[in-house]
Amino acid sequence: MSDSLPRWTLLFVVLFTGTYFLLTHEGIYGVDDYYYARHAYQLLHGTLQLGPDPQELLHDPLHERWLIFGPVAGFFALFGVNIISATLWPLLATLGCAGLIYVLYGRREPVAAAAAMLLLGLHYFTLNLSNYLYPDNILMFWCLAGAAALLRGREPGRRAGWWGLGFALLSFAALLSKETIAYYLPFYLVVLALDAVRRRHGRFWAVALGAGALLLAAYGAFYYAVTDDALYRVHLIEQTNMFLSEGNYLAGNRAALLGRITWQPLGFFAGIGLGLMLTLAAAALGRPAGTPAPGEDTNEAPDRRFWLALAASTLAFYWLGSTSLSSYNPITLLPRMTTPLLPPLALAAGFGLQRLVRQAGLRALVVGLLLLLLTAWLRTAVAVAYLLPGLALLAVGLSRWLPRWPTALRAGRPALAAVVVAVLALALAVRPAYFMRKPPVSAHAAQVRVLRQQLAGPTVRGTVLVDDFLFPNYDFSYGFQVPKGLRFRRYFARDSIRISPAQPAWLLLNRATLANDELTRKLIRYSPDSVLSWYPNRRLVAQDGLVELYEVKSVNSE
Repeated sequence: MSDSLPRWTLLFVVLFTGTYFLLTHEGIYGVDDYYYARHAYQLLHGTLQLGPDPQELLHDPLHERWLIFGPVAGFFALFGVNIISATLWPLLATLGCAGLIYVLYGRREPVAAAAAMLLLGLHYFTLNLSNYLYPDNILMFWCLAGAAALLRGREPGRRAGWWGLGFALLSFAALLSKETIAYYLPFYLVVLALDAVRRRHGRFWAVALGAGALLLAAYGAFYYAVTDDALYRVHLIEQTNMFLSEGNYLAGNRAALLGRITWQPLGFFAGIGLGLMLTLAAAALGRPAGTPAPGEDTNEAPDRRFWLALAASTLAFYWLGSTSLSSYNPITLLPRMTTPLLPPLALAAGFGLQRLVRQAGLRALVVGLLLLLLTAWLRTAVAVAYLLPGLALLAVGLSRWLPRWPTALRAGRPALAAVVVAVLALALAVRPAYFMRKPPVSAHAAQVRVLRQQLAGPTVRGTVLVDDFLFPNYDFSYGFQVPKGLRFRRYFARDSIRISPAQPAWLLLNRATLANDELTRKLIRYSPDSVLSWYPNRRLVAQDGLVELYEVKSVNSE
């Protein structure tokens, strides 16, 4: 098969991801992305504090993830401080994963490459994390690149020393992005041990271990210089675990521990759509049979086993591992915590799908039935990702025994692979396409426009009353340069502000925020009507969609 299938698949993934990024962007939406953006701004202007919080009030390792906010500082310098420049880095990392898969297998294993790009790139939570300044998709890029360097650098005929150096640098880059690169450590140690026993790839490992040791030594020396603790980052993680101990499975949730390390991950994986990858990856187990399509490489076994083993090791670490070195605290079952698992799992699943369309028969039939069972068990919108591939693979499995099945769609034919990949793309695109059509829930852009157009400039003075969601991060709307004469207060501070001609007050009302289900369940405890009732003597100054700005003449404290 020619490389046209992965080429068109890569183009589709890039365009779909870019469209999703633009149509679903909600602006600053959490504590993490705000703090990363602020660190990037501080780094750009030379005000980032290198050492720890002198009051020891902060217990979050975000400050130490230099390769999350460092590149963002560069984008701020190029494009200014705005939500697009703040999230270009996770978008590029997301697209970079698809590009890496194409480079790795676009020519070697075109069907596996096309399937893996779709499974990884169109996975809903991969897309969802592409437009927030979170570390997960960035870490995913470094994880995939580092694992690929380990795989390719140990092949015959490679310049092993340079590949070993690249492996060390990419692994260190992952460490500077998020600590969960530790998911890959057990697999890396096993590969190192096997190579040592077999006396193979000595030059690769000598350079990789030497460069890694130098990088870690320099890293420890840096922390010793600024904190007097070479293991500061390790101790910070432990401190974070202690700070959050009320919610972990030992100190605050011990009764749920058994379920967490046994059956709960299965339901979790199925519920977030990973059941498709897991089922297809299982199809890649064992020796392949049948004849590959013309032009396809038959020597895929080493790569297939590599990604299967890495996926299995990472899955075991996620399922049973701990976030703490001093106590056993399993990793939280959150979709964004699974990102290190996704690249090897998607590639293993890609090899599994490639095998199914080459062989058809019983294996495809079983996989199709399993996916249909997942559909019946789940019965949610996510089940679409199982239903369509399940039906397609069920048909592929039955095709061997159907005499009137079209010849062009027989096992091993390029047309069959193209049809199954197209069905996979359709199934994975349904859910994100639905969210692309939904109206935004934050009205971030409109809110920024109102603030910058109406309450900006060196002469503006007064108090701006805002909701509890905007209050912690209002300075981002001004590019972290809030006019000196403005003060921001929460709505509930209405009894404590004084209004005068020299110190006016404004009420900023974002109806989208106040109607957001995620916020009204936890943070927002008031409606637009109730907020307006607190300020009856008001005058509408500006309106942009769901965002309204009022000038408040007096405050009713009743």
